[in-house]
Amino acid sequence: MAQKHRIIHGLAFQKEGIFLPGDVCIYNDRIVSEEEYFQIEGEETVTEADGGYVIPGLTDIHFHGCMGSDCCDGSEEAFRRIAQYELSQGITSITPATMTMPEETLAQICRTVRDFSCAEGADLCGLYLEGPFISKAKKGAQNESYICAADTEMLKRLQEFSGNMVRTVVVAPETEGAMEFIRQNKNQVRISLAHTTADYETSKQALSLGASQLTHMFNAMPPLSHRAPGPIGAAADDGDCMVELICDGVHVHPSVVRTAFKIFGDDRIVLISDSMRATGMADGTYDLGGQAVTVTGNLAVLEDGTLAGSVTNLMDCLRTAVTSMGIPLASAVKCAAANPARAIGMFQDYGTLDPGKYANIVILGKGLDTKAVFLRGKRMA
Repeated sequence: MAQKHRIIHGLAFQKEGIFLPGDVCIYNDRIVSEEEYFQIEGEETVTEADGGYVIPGLTDIHFHGCMGSDCCDGSEEAFRRIAQYELSQGITSITPATMTMPEETLAQICRTVRDFSCAEGADLCGLYLEGPFISKAKKGAQNESYICAADTEMLKRLQEFSGNMVRTVVVAPETEGAMEFIRQNKNQVRISLAHTTADYETSKQALSLGASQLTHMFNAMPPLSHRAPGPIGAAADDGDCMVELICDGVHVHPSVVRTAFKIFGDDRIVLISDSMRATGMADGTYDLGGQAVTVTGNLAVLEDGTLAGSVTNLMDCLRTAVTSMGIPLASAVKCAAANPARAIGMFQDYGTLDPGKYANIVILGKGLDTKAVFLRGKRMA
């Protein structure tokens, strides 16, 4: 049966990156204009926003897991637990990230993604390959044993297993075969530079060949220096390159987050969580890509002290960006909803409250607490 639903008395997020008073109208699983809505016959259901913020559901394009499960577990059960938790937090679409693992492990993950569905979880929009085409010198929390040269044939095999669900592939541009890999695959997947020792010139060349993103900017790459601007300087000069930013309060200092917004603006920043399986769980020891990670509060580290992803979901990262880092709420929403959807090529269906898009919607209270979550027009929380 057709469903009409209207969210009233809220401050609705606009695609321009501002909030305006107004209703959000839903018909079945899509957002519709008020004009169209009132032409549709039938009874309506109304949700009161009480002056809170009505925003598009967030899209996390780069995270590894939560609630004790990880993308690299490769099981339907793990993906279901991940999708359900993310949805409960207002993250309504996801592209979970692999670690640097053997091809047979990545292949199993791809097979699971291809066949996965979960009506009670966030929309699974694809897969993010963080490795194995990275630099050993900047491996971070990745397992060095499985790092290999960029391999187009491997990517083709993984895409076939996944049903073309691989959206993003990480590459260290200075490594063997990386430039040719970028040139060959730029139209097949989004290529993001990461876990790299590349200098400015190498990074600039990679971007000119078709790379278009930086993975967890400032982490596992050379810093932005006045004589050696590195990948960050190359991305800033490129104009179109988007950059990922982790705003968990651990990975990037608040001053640097503010500086990044001044350099790149809220059109080119993609907020990510980079969360691992301990997210939503108690302190303790957990696994990440076959390596032990110790979690204390919001800090996750390997035995040698290396940061090992975050334990903060994307909605909490958004809150931290706004309440502790001074980022305007509208900018943070743009970077956690609209820009990620653009980055994975799903903006036609996700990322804003424009008519025609899926009714994946979150209502936040005035204190940014979550009041309601809608998935494709159905209230889930």
